[in-house]
Amino acid sequence: MRRCACKGPSRRSRICASVSGLAMAMALCGCGQPLLVFRGDPPAGAPVVEEPAVTGSIEKRPVGFGDDLAEEDWRRARAALSVALDPQGNGRPVKWDNPDTGLHGLINPTGLPFVSDDLICRNFLASVIGSKRSRFVRGTGCKLSGGPWTLKRVRTASGGGHS
Repeated sequence: MRRCACKGPSRRSRICASVSGLAMAMALCGCGQPLLVFRGDPPAGAPVVEEPAVTGSIEKRPVGFGDDLAEEDWRRARAALSVALDPQGNGRPVKWDNPDTGLHGLINPTGLPFVSDDLICRNFLASVIGSKRSRFVRGTGCKLSGGPWTLKRVRTASGGGHS
């Protein structure tokens, strides 16, 4: 028996439906990742370190990242920060660690890149985890296209001690 081409879905419509389903799945695939969000001021009594509005180039370690970071710790954290803030990046958290000192952490971009005062900016949440002290650092990194990152509005709240 001959089948009429107008009865039932065409091959083209099945492909379109498959592509639409795949696009929806890809758009939602990042939703299962936990995300830490800080809103408002920290609870009363929580130690908070406020830094100047602009801390200078990313080459200089901001006070909020902690005075226990050695030069090599900061080099590794800075590299992770540059990758995480990259506006062409995938927006996923970037890990760093230094097995020599035991310090490690994660840099998590917390939003899409945006333009502010002709600078490309991106907010971030970072963790610095050590055997004696852990902390979260949040702030904004900005740069001229092709230039170095500058950290702005960096704030630190202490974590719970041991990792």
